[in-house]
Amino acid sequence: MIIAVNTRLLIPGKIEGIGRFALETLRIITQNHPEHRFVFIFDRPYSDEFIFSSNIVPEVAFPPARHPFLWYAFFESGVPRILKKYKPALFLSPDGWLTLHTKTRSLPVIHDLNFFHYPDFIPYTVRQYYNYFFPRFIRKADRIVTVSEYTKADIISKFNYDPARIDVVYNGASGFKPVDSDERKQTGLCYAAGCPFFLSVGLIHPRKNISGLIRAYGLFRQSNPGEVKLVIAGARKWWTADMQEAYDSCGFRDDIIFTGRLKDEELIKLIPAALGLIYVSWFEGFGIPVLEAMYSETPVICSSTTSLPEVGGDAVLYADPASPASIANAMNSLYKDKDLRDNLIKKSIIRRELFTWQRTADRLWKSIEKSCESL
Repeated sequence: MIIAVNTRLLIPGKIEGIGRFALETLRIITQNHPEHRFVFIFDRPYSDEFIFSSNIVPEVAFPPARHPFLWYAFFESGVPRILKKYKPALFLSPDGWLTLHTKTRSLPVIHDLNFFHYPDFIPYTVRQYYNYFFPRFIRKADRIVTVSEYTKADIISKFNYDPARIDVVYNGASGFKPVDSDERKQTGLCYAAGCPFFLSVGLIHPRKNISGLIRAYGLFRQSNPGEVKLVIAGARKWWTADMQEAYDSCGFRDDIIFTGRLKDEELIKLIPAALGLIYVSWFEGFGIPVLEAMYSETPVICSSTTSLPEVGGDAVLYADPASPASIANAMNSLYKDKDLRDNLIKKSIIRRELFTWQRTADRLWKSIEKSCESL
């Protein structure tokens, strides 16, 4: 069987959340199923690091999919030419985007519908593209894969899609583990001048509630005069006026450290060294950093909304993302109560076993088989 795969997000040095899903699941699936051939469709010259096994045939479709007009050309012209060439049994798209000009069976992985819930967080042309095409992608899909029951329910609610044709596979984490005290100390010196620190990981974007986090940190420090710093690790691409106002009005802004985007090997050291991970975004389809902190044995504070309680279970401390005071209270509890931190870590060691990339890949493969079972 030939399976074509949209691999446009496998970009060296730029693997983000959805790209991580593609990387980890495709590595396992292609190596576990040598009896099948996989056509990887890139939108630019590819790296050999993504050719995981000999049963992968790489192809580059033109043009590079870098803005809405080129997205359309890539998926409605470039991809169909390759599908016509190989005549695959299935087109698998880990980022949820499909080509509408083909009769090839399609299996998208839809990670979330945040563009419907928070349209103002997305540039106008991008929002228009999503609003026009995603309903059509969903109608085109033979089955749908998603990463949480929350997003499954969202798809059913918004598009009246058949629940029996949606498979939940969850996400995993890789490479994250606790570190010894010496390494924690060295990392603290490198990023936080040797002080304890709370950590936020992810793209600096309005959806991640950076403004609320900064305001919460200011409230936390007002009642905790010690030198606990806030480290924000992520590309600073979406800095807004509200974020600037929150930062300017914070009396402890000199103790807020922006690292920019970090490589995986840096995050693998940074997350285990933190006093706690704070992930209080407005909307998540899953929330991989929460799981990465669990594997690092770092306590977590996260939003009590969308998919995050589904991931965190009883192993994290919840806060209302709309309330900086709620976030600050959680920070205060985590900072002052070692027993609480230890208890959350113990629970997370159990909880994290539900989420591994092997489990994800196995579930995704079952969905692929269901999509092709009548062939």
